[in-house]
Amino acid sequence: MTRHRIYLTCCCFLLIACKLHVPPRVEPDKSISSNYGSDRDFLEKYAGVVELQTGPEKVLIVPQYEGRVMTSSCEGDSGISFGWVNDDFIKSGKVKQHFNPFGGEERLWLAPEGGQFSFFFKSGVPYDFEHWFTPREFDTDSFHLVGHCDTAALFVKDVAMANRSGDSFMIHIDRRIRLLDSASIKRKIGVDFGSGVHAVAYESDNTLTNEGKSAWTIKTGAPAIWLLGQMKPSPFTTIVLPVQNREGDTTRAFHDTYFGIIPSDRWKIDSHHAYLKADGKFRGKVGVSPTHASEYIGSFDAQSGVLTLLGCSWPGKTDEFVNSAWEDQKDPFSGDSFNAYNDGPLKDGSQLGPFYELESLSPAAFLAPGQSITHTQFTYHLKGNEKMLNAIAEKTLGVRLKDIENAFN
Repeated sequence: MTRHRIYLTCCCFLLIACKLHVPPRVEPDKSISSNYGSDRDFLEKYAGVVELQTGPEKVLIVPQYEGRVMTSSCEGDSGISFGWVNDDFIKSGKVKQHFNPFGGEERLWLAPEGGQFSFFFKSGVPYDFEHWFTPREFDTDSFHLVGHCDTAALFVKDVAMANRSGDSFMIHIDRRIRLLDSASIKRKIGVDFGSGVHAVAYESDNTLTNEGKSAWTIKTGAPAIWLLGQMKPSPFTTIVLPVQNREGDTTRAFHDTYFGIIPSDRWKIDSHHAYLKADGKFRGKVGVSPTHASEYIGSFDAQSGVLTLLGCSWPGKTDEFVNSAWEDQKDPFSGDSFNAYNDGPLKDGSQLGPFYELESLSPAAFLAPGQSITHTQFTYHLKGNEKMLNAIAEKTLGVRLKDIENAFN
């Protein structure tokens, strides 16, 4: 599909699916801190927002921060604000060299991060934090807001970038975010949880189009759509990564040494799942290979009773995912389809967050001029009746809430 057809299709969707009016604004309770309403008011002051809403379910997007979803709520303005928002950094107005940690529970980057086709490391420099720089195209540059309504928003962006190997890429990005209603959530996760569970969920469609004159190949490298969500860490939160063990598949299921070995009291693997502490106190990243990935990964905060799910619809059946390890690679297309990251102190004692991340990637975009690839991700936050939440966890992640909660006990 060409760029112009994608653009027209998305615009038609917005015109047909949305009622173009601004919902009434309810003033938040000023006595409640760290809720959705206070985060929205803060971001309106410093960045400007687009808000999607259907009843008490709300999603907050900032076009200035690359059209990222900053946070969401399933209980209106007074409800928990699920995304991590870096108030102090945003308020400072400063710009950092390596990465600007605005926060946000879903942002769009382009992978790979490391390797000979990296967009983050220049040619010839070491693979270390000192030489790691996030390209401004998806760090500080804004995305153009084409249009929005109560339940959807469309953004576009044209970027021109070169990778570590010196190959150039002309890329058009279409990004559409759509708030899901309760019926859609129940249908997608396969559990009719009735009225006992409060839920907010959104779908993110992200399309890359090759706008250049040359094909993206295994020789030039190929970009991939990389969606990363920063959530609030806590000592009670655990990430869970299901793994599919297919007969005859001897490939490695997990990559768990991105930033060095993760201690066993923070990272645990059993026959069908892996668990990672999400307390923001130790820097570690893990990934699930595409041949072993299931449909969902997630996290559970046992204190607040919040279950978060990340699901994907990958374009086509392929195991060629870019490898983002910080090293020159023998096989640069043997990467992950899901990643999880727990933030922690760097070597100099400073810290980007704290936060934790749930991430997904598209396959490598081997595209001829004019061709496109679309990667769709679903984010769900659910809280309420423990029995129903447990049924949802078993259905989507294949594990009980108690097993997630007690993974490191």
